[in-house]
Amino acid sequence: MALPPVLRDRLRLPVIGSPLFIISTPDLVIAQCKAGIVGSFPALNARPASLLDEWLHRITEELAEWDRDHPDTPSAPFAVNHIVHKSNDRLEHDVEVSTKWKAPIIITSLGAREDVNQAAHSYGGVVLHDVITDRFARKAIEKGADGLIPVAAGAGGHAGTLSPFAIVHALREWFDGPIALSGAIANGHAVLGAQAMGADLAYIGSAFIATQEANAVQGYKDMIVASSGEDTTYTNLFTGVHGNYLTPSIIAAGMDPNDLPKSDPSAMNFGSGGNQKAKAWRDIWGCGQGIGAVKNIPTVAEMVGRLSDEYERAKAELATKTSFTAGRVLQAAE
Repeated sequence: MALPPVLRDRLRLPVIGSPLFIISTPDLVIAQCKAGIVGSFPALNARPASLLDEWLHRITEELAEWDRDHPDTPSAPFAVNHIVHKSNDRLEHDVEVSTKWKAPIIITSLGAREDVNQAAHSYGGVVLHDVITDRFARKAIEKGADGLIPVAAGAGGHAGTLSPFAIVHALREWFDGPIALSGAIANGHAVLGAQAMGADLAYIGSAFIATQEANAVQGYKDMIVASSGEDTTYTNLFTGVHGNYLTPSIIAAGMDPNDLPKSDPSAMNFGSGGNQKAKAWRDIWGCGQGIGAVKNIPTVAEMVGRLSDEYERAKAELATKTSFTAGRVLQAAE
């Protein structure tokens, strides 16, 4: 099935900037959309709840102004992320506000609800649901989601344990709709790799934390630049849901990353886990394994430019390899 126009016609690069708790604000979203990739943010980042209306007003107006001034390079669409979990007492309000502003893309996480999908569909919005297993993916599509975001091993924040090869293969056995792959993607070669294994888009988060527009403290950005994929720890301690976090941030909070207790998986929380002084995501910093590709703290435009150059170079390299292989096959046949 072809991608819906909103995910196809206005993207410079097949990339969605993932919604980052605390970090994704209008500054980051607008910069991502102007650079030509989908920009997104969790509705819960707008605090108090009344701020969500102001954020969506600003994003909508600034992108419309950009489009008027840059008809040859229009902005990419934006997305709002809703946490569909019983702990989110703002869900009904936030869905109402995103519907009012007709958010082009809705990303749902930690649960799937038909009423949320119906609200987006009422004005032509597209719903993408993030999943960590094939079973959850089937439930999401049954409840009306349009596309899937498989969050594979190595992704930052809440993440699954399946290899991206395994989960994309499992989904493509029965689902031909939009798939945006998440998991350690931080360079253009990985974006093309996601497409090669069957995904339509790459879903990138951690690399954008270390950009100038991101609402992250400088220490967080510097730690990403200084770290590699080996500097992450997978645990459910801090929220009740398993995820990847920067190991140095765990150590800085006075904990041993090799001896972390387990949290109660029955209820998600944004609390402190085993240390009342350290909170996710304020002190314990989520991060994926792809950060070895992050060498500095650029603007979003510079980051997308790097990804785009690498993506085009990867396609050229693949074409050369394919041509070489085809030549060898012909020679052998002769």
